[in-house]
Amino acid sequence: MAGSLSYPDIGVVFDLDGVIIDSHDQHERSWFQLAAEIDKPLTKEQFKESFGMRNVMCIPHVFHWTAPEDHEEIARLGDRKEELYRDLLRADGIAPLPGVVALLQSLSDAGVPFSLGSSTSRKNIAACFSATGLDRFFGPRYTGAEDVTRGKPFPDVFLEAAATIDRRPAACLVVEDAHVGVEAGLAAGMKVLAVTTTHPRESFAGLEIARIVDSLTEIDAATVLALLDAPGICG
Repeated sequence: MAGSLSYPDIGVVFDLDGVIIDSHDQHERSWFQLAAEIDKPLTKEQFKESFGMRNVMCIPHVFHWTAPEDHEEIARLGDRKEELYRDLLRADGIAPLPGVVALLQSLSDAGVPFSLGSSTSRKNIAACFSATGLDRFFGPRYTGAEDVTRGKPFPDVFLEAAATIDRRPAACLVVEDAHVGVEAGLAAGMKVLAVTTTHPRESFAGLEIARIVDSLTEIDAATVLALLDAPGICG
């Protein structure tokens, strides 16, 4: 990620699904495949409510498939769901969302470090990076569900992600697509850029967001530097 310039005090933390990739369909299909396997009910409304939650929360509290204290069964079901999800990723293939590669390259060229913080597992993140070729940008700089005890809207995953690039939370910009993720970024003391890939602008009403865009094609390293009040890129 070395560039001709260096910004030792700032950084960017990306969410994964809805920001870097869109695997909403694979998540939905894998949950419904699992529901069919174990003969449990699941509705579209329940899936929509659960999206972005960690499995340990949605399996007992949204789907009501097991008791909250049955940790072994929750873990078993969660592991199976993620296995189905990765199978679908490999079968379907997946590409980065528009603007992602250009933005990551722009940040790399400018010497702005970045990492990723997601509610999904590290195996899923690695599978997504491998499928898209984005591992060349992120390397080991990512944080997944196993790395924190509390999921979004708690700030833990973004705080840990900032630590992977050795940045203070107040010097980081979070890029998110969901209300719960924006809340997590703000709770971490970071500035937040919201992208409307999965949720309309109205869903972010009342949140102190630095900027809202419809696509990452609208921003580059210069945009990030301006949002973080950092010196501009010299030509």
